[in-house]
Amino acid sequence: MKRVILLGSSGSIGESTCKVARALPDKMKIVGLGVARSTARVLEQAQEFGVRSIAVSDPQAAEKIRNEIPTGTKFYPGAEGLARMVEETEADMVLVAIVGTAGLAPALAALKTGKDLAVASKEILVLAGSAVMAEARKRKKQVLPVDSEHNAIFQCLQGADEKGVRKIILTASGGPFRRSSAEEIEKVTVAQALKHPTWSMGKKITIDSATMFNKGLEMIEAHWLFGLPMSQVDVVVHPQSIVHSMVEFVDGSVLAQLSVTDMCFPIQYAVTYPERLPSGLPPLDLPKLGSLTFEAPDEKRFPALRLAREAGEQGGTLPGVFNAANEVAVEAFLEERISFPKIWQMVEKVMQVHRAEKNPGLESIIAADQWARAEARNCLAGGKGTSG
Repeated sequence: MKRVILLGSSGSIGESTCKVARALPDKMKIVGLGVARSTARVLEQAQEFGVRSIAVSDPQAAEKIRNEIPTGTKFYPGAEGLARMVEETEADMVLVAIVGTAGLAPALAALKTGKDLAVASKEILVLAGSAVMAEARKRKKQVLPVDSEHNAIFQCLQGADEKGVRKIILTASGGPFRRSSAEEIEKVTVAQALKHPTWSMGKKITIDSATMFNKGLEMIEAHWLFGLPMSQVDVVVHPQSIVHSMVEFVDGSVLAQLSVTDMCFPIQYAVTYPERLPSGLPPLDLPKLGSLTFEAPDEKRFPALRLAREAGEQGGTLPGVFNAANEVAVEAFLEERISFPKIWQMVEKVMQVHRAEKNPGLESIIAADQWARAEARNCLAGGKGTSG
């Protein structure tokens, strides 16, 4: 039985994790739940799974729910509540599925208190990969990827000698514009960008898939998770999204992980690792699929991959700046304030004026994130920009 604290329980990853817990009642027990504002849902989940530790990070939402917390349940309100719950609740693993910098402190708290960390939030490794992986090595704890691509690589590397790895290959759907010309991309509308050909996701991640920023963030994550330089992290476009990622070895062999597109697969593998258990999800029907195709991404039409490689190679605070500037730019695009190509143009501009700190602590990482957001908004307003 693995005791799991689930942060971000009301989001899509959180709901899928609950689904896995229902399917594996003898192997997985949720012992803590954390949300930002979804108070009604977290109370329902707590009642269903018998959870006695709840954290609500938004102060106003926490105040509203305070009188509804069941007797005998520990309540952790406010921004620091997530990390305090992680520190004080007995558990084997903390699964972090919180968007933004809010997941950093509880992720580090998990490792420092001797718990394995399952990562579903890109920001944790993009912003603080060095610190997180160093803490994991120090405590001899696992950092288990929940993203389907990184989970696939993790599976392919089982039993492999790291010296035998030539490169890891992340697969990308290519989004809705993989065959669009540069002229067509200039005229992309919000409605067009939100029509993903494979996955049903939230607006932000759907736009990130269309620009390939999502894949850029995954490149930086993979660099830290698997300890390989950015030059050994590659991307290939695979529109069917059946091969979730691959590893190429020095002898020319390539191992790939395939499954139907359901996030319950990687979540279950992360939670039950090193065991493999029946999932109740359908197996692949290869004859029905017929064929799988692959193609190289066009980094001229999709500069996010180049910018991600630059950010990952320089490291320090620059990956966080890359991420934060993109979030502001995507929000502006969704509000129809900027064009589609302006997303990566803004990100590149912010990266160019940032003075990266090489070995930042948590405070410096958060400060760089805040600076990048302010600088991106300044770009939107037509400002000249300031280095920082």
